Amino acid sequence: MPLPYTLLIDPLPADSPRTDFAGTFQAVDSDAPALRVAELSTQRGDGVFETLSVVNGHAQEVEPHLARLANSAQICDLPTPNAAQWRAAVDDALRHLPAEGQLALKFVLSRGVEHGPAPTAWLHATAAADFSGMRAHGVRVVTLDRGYPRGVAERAPWLLMGAKTLSYAVNMAALREAARRGADDALFLTTDGFVMEGPTSSVIIRTGREYVTPAPSGAILHGTTQQAVFEYLSSRGERVVYRDVPVDELRRADAAWLVSSVRLAVAITALDGEPLPADQPLTDDVNAFLLARTA
Repeated sequence: MPLPYTLLIDPLPADSPRTDFAGTFQAVDSDAPALRVAELSTQRGDGVFETLSVVNGHAQEVEPHLARLANSAQICDLPTPNAAQWRAAVDDALRHLPAEGQLALKFVLSRGVEHGPAPTAWLHATAAADFSGMRAHGVRVVTLDRGYPRGVAERAPWLLMGAKTLSYAVNMAALREAARRGADDALFLTTDGFVMEGPTSSVIIRTGREYVTPAPSGAILHGTTQQAVFEYLSSRGERVVYRDVPVDELRRADAAWLVSSVRLAVAITALDGEPLPADQPLTDDVNAFLLARTA
């Protein structure tokens, strides 16, 4: 089946007893009209999504991505996804996708048509971008003020900061601002100087013998790839820690990485124009581990 590949899903309630999902999803021509003009995902970004990596026919971290999709849906007052149905849709898609190479598989759950009876959902598979250069040579990063102090998500849950929503205009604007500053990517900071995450990634730093990532909170997504990297580091006997990270600690780090599902792990080689030490051998080892996973 040629790429891109799109599978529309007729979402079932989370408590549906159904085990046969035949007929609840169908492949559609990715170039053909499939959504109505009144679809709220396109009009308002009123929906949630996840993107996972498919490597040589194996979908990576399906369960963590489904769990995070459900969490985002709960935050946004969307119906809880039926996990078994989504697993079946992934399996169906994999039977039609190339068995070699790396793909990006996106889950989308939207509120649907305004005043409509049900949400809209789909899977969309594309060939993954070539990130081999970034994995081999690292990225230059700038820090950007996110405009909120630490703790804002708990005080203002309507900001939906803990959900992975389709409203990605700010994240894309941050990447354009990074490019304007001569960098490859960005890291968001709270107004009181704590590290959050990248527009499309989590951050891991090494300080001494500790590998640290900002503690997941209402404002910081619990990265699925970051969790996998921590599992790998723990298997090597390394100490991994979740806690608040002041930006000054990041600037003094012995090494730092951005990690995400499709790009995987890339070393930060410069921060706000200042060189940062990079551990390329460990970066290569981490990416070899991530690419070798079968689940």
